[in-house]
Amino acid sequence: MSEQKVLFLEKAQGSFIVSKAPIPKPGPGQLLVSVKASALNPAECLVQDYGLFVEKFPAILGSDIAGDVVEVGEGVEGFSKGDKVFYHGYMGSEMAGYQEYSLTAADLAAKIPPNIDYAQAASLPVAFNTSAIGLLSAQPAGAGLNPTFDLKVNYGGESALVVGGSTSVGQYAIQLFRLLGYSTIITYASARHTDFLKSLGATHVIDRGEIAIGNLAEAVKKIATAPLKIAYNAIGDAECRSACVDSIVEGGQVADVNPMEAKDPGNGKRVFGIFGTPHHPANRDFGVVLCKTLPKLLQDGLIVPNRMEKLPHGFAGVEEGIKRLRTKQVSGIKLFVIPQETA
Repeated sequence: MSEQKVLFLEKAQGSFIVSKAPIPKPGPGQLLVSVKASALNPAECLVQDYGLFVEKFPAILGSDIAGDVVEVGEGVEGFSKGDKVFYHGYMGSEMAGYQEYSLTAADLAAKIPPNIDYAQAASLPVAFNTSAIGLLSAQPAGAGLNPTFDLKVNYGGESALVVGGSTSVGQYAIQLFRLLGYSTIITYASARHTDFLKSLGATHVIDRGEIAIGNLAEAVKKIATAPLKIAYNAIGDAECRSACVDSIVEGGQVADVNPMEAKDPGNGKRVFGIFGTPHHPANRDFGVVLCKTLPKLLQDGLIVPNRMEKLPHGFAGVEEGIKRLRTKQVSGIKLFVIPQETA
């Protein structure tokens, strides 16, 4: 078989269409993967609405990918045909996820441990990379909390804040703070997610239904057991960013998922936007470290994947899923499709 089913976005503000395209061939250092699960990402709303992140249309989207290696490129070591892998795709290219077969650089692919499935693995690439790059990697790309991903690093006694803890990125930020040994991990989210977020490592959940965002900093300061030096804005809007800035002490940092809007306030506090992709030159070396480290963390239960919801009809379900993301009808879960279910 030389052709595959592919989901194309026709143009900015256009529709998604299922069509066919040639199956790519892996080049040196690459893997060809049969995609078994591809998860949706809110950034795809920005591609469809404004044409951001993609240079040419029609374009293939999809950045959260899991599947089976079917062909190994020249010079690749450590991977074989049949290996189960997950990786961060590259939208608008043959490395994107809304196709039956996708390419990846081998050193930016991670093996799926036996205790998680394809769908769970597909929840990890974008959201985990965004949380890990923002918190762990060296400045200026990240906060520099653990640039070598040394599991002996410990911040016992320290406090941290995650605004938007029930988001896919927020869930991983909470878990990373737990992995780093933070004693007090405060998150701002809907009260209905309290038990789940505490199971991930949050020590306190501030109900966004009871505490307005403008009053969050005051509530955080009453809970924090040490001056707050780090906050993570997993929502990315200006109100949440301001609340994070007001919560931290002078010299503290705010990691923000919105790289387009996050700006340093110039008051002795650092605010930086996260480019949460290993394909960015500043993040590639750290991305390689993540791919080597993450499978063992998953196997040991130190990092738990997002909860998943399958959309019906394969690629035909993506359009409706994007609408749900755009209208904020997704909370506490991540949406995914199975390419083989496409009619």
